[in-house]
Amino acid sequence: MTFGEFVKECRILRKISLRDFCRKNELDPSNWSKVERGILGPPKSRDTLKNIAKSLDIVENSEEFYTLFDLALMGHLPVDLLEHPAYLEKLPVFFRSLRGNKPNDNE
Repeated sequence: MTFGEFVKECRILRKISLRDFCRKNELDPSNWSKVERGILGPPKSRDTLKNIAKSLDIVENSEEFYTLFDLALMGHLPVDLLEHPAYLEKLPVFFRSLRGNKPNDNE
């Protein structure tokens, strides 16, 4: 799943229209639609990502919160890394490790 797909899914589950979401986050609906469709990359600003999480009622430091941030980071990685499924499945564990959360035995 991409960052845009994740945000769109969260937005739709919470019954928030694209225009209302963009109004709350001071985003251009045309450009944001491109983010949700994967044409434009995710925002890089931590503050913007936190505002997006807040507008979607995503609790800070929850699994959903970290997924939002992880997918945003993945949207800015070199394409050659993203072409390897084995790398992709390990990235969330890597990001959690950077945050100080030890991986479990399966990870």
